Amino acid sequence: MSKKISKSAVIGKNINFGYNVIVEDAVKIGSNCLIGHNVVIRKGSEIGDCVRIDDNTIIGKEPLFSPRSIFKAKKFVPAKIGNDCLIGANVIIYVGSEIGEKNLIADLSTIRENVKIGDLNIIGRNVAIENFVTIGSRCKFETNVYITAYSEIGDYCFVAPCVATSNDNYMARDQERYKHFKGVTIKTGGRIGTNATILPGKIIEEDGMVAAGSVVTKNVPKEKIVLGNPTRVFRDVDEKQLLKNNLDK
Repeated sequence: MSKKISKSAVIGKNINFGYNVIVEDAVKIGSNCLIGHNVVIRKGSEIGDCVRIDDNTIIGKEPLFSPRSIFKAKKFVPAKIGNDCLIGANVIIYVGSEIGEKNLIADLSTIRENVKIGDLNIIGRNVAIENFVTIGSRCKFETNVYITAYSEIGDYCFVAPCVATSNDNYMARDQERYKHFKGVTIKTGGRIGTNATILPGKIIEEDGMVAAGSVVTKNVPKEKIVLGNPTRVFRDVDEKQLLKNNLDK
């Protein structure tokens, strides 16, 4: 079985490695892990116990920086993945990311640098979570969701397929944009329907709900449903759907 594991790596018990696996210097892997074919685990990355990493995935990738990028090269801490996580095929998790326990990160997803994710989240296929994002616990991001840089997401949030978020109203022109550059905020229990677009800096308050296809141009009030382009308040969220009435379901 072809693999290259650094002598300085710390490997736990009962690890099943696939073919062509590369484990670089100072990597730590817990016990009872399943590492698929062609997986690359970069220098210093930490993998917890009972973690499954599927084929062609990279853990701890260094970012690329264009001379035109607003983000500049810096030294990052290694990536860290908590216990009992399931990481799909062709996933890329960058340096500086910290993934909590019992998360599912599905095939083709990308988690950029300086992202912090809590526990028991579901991150669907081909989801892109950009840099400097924080995510709480027990959230669900469905296929093809895009979470822009500098966003903050609470617990128990739901984001439906093909939702897009943004952080730059100036579309990369005018130095003024740096004063207003901001991602979105989804507070605990916030929900967003399929194909909705959230404009920069907008806040979805607790249990706020965005209808499918909407364009959110102003903050979404607590426990209200908004819809349209631009959005307007439609009605209250049904009492039976409020998070406080669904925590045990």
